[in-house]
Amino acid sequence: MEKQVLITGASGGIGLALVKAIAKEGYSVVAHYHRNVTLLKEASEEILSAGGKIRLLQFDIGNREECREVLERDIRENGVYYGVVNNAGICRDGAFPALTDENWDQVIDTNLNGFFNCLHPVVMPMCRAKQPARIITMASVAGIIGNRGQVNYSASKAGIIGATKALAIELASRKITVNCVAPGLIETEMSKDAPLDKILPSIPLGRAGKPEEVAAVVIFLLSESASYITRQVISVNGGLI
Repeated sequence: MEKQVLITGASGGIGLALVKAIAKEGYSVVAHYHRNVTLLKEASEEILSAGGKIRLLQFDIGNREECREVLERDIRENGVYYGVVNNAGICRDGAFPALTDENWDQVIDTNLNGFFNCLHPVVMPMCRAKQPARIITMASVAGIIGNRGQVNYSASKAGIIGATKALAIELASRKITVNCVAPGLIETEMSKDAPLDKILPSIPLGRAGKPEEVAAVVIFLLSESASYITRQVISVNGGLI
């Protein structure tokens, strides 16, 4: 039976790596994007030409009604998802006193409310399927230890960790595992302006990670070999914490 995996935020650095890695493993990829689709379309063409399966979904992860409408329609037309990788996220960094209402609301609406907006429409169909399934959320080292200039981002990612652990308890009897991956400094567009001279000395491995290294952990969590792993936060951070 074909296993479909929904990936939110599939057009970014980690998202694109997830799309390529998950498709390579033989899953049918359902790739979400909001605005930026150029690189995702290129990846989609490569996957299709190689015999893989992928389709694209466009919606605003922060818009609850739109999420529900698009995801419920996709499930009706194409069937239930085996896996969901809740990867979509943004940052709006700045010292806390300088954060605007918009800085706070955009990050919470996308990162934390996006958890509910994306997962709420898909969980009951996964339960009704009465088959093992996987939910993987994307947090951050910021959600574990907090980062200077990222009070909003840290709050959203810490919230995801708590929500993931609680949801794991609720879905365990359904054989649906729920785990969280918490990347550290990863080479993406989001981290391009990070102060590497200050961060790298605190990373024992002495370098930034690659999106593919995050994707490798997600691939394992999607696999049957990870069927006894749930309610966990797995850090991919070079030993930072």
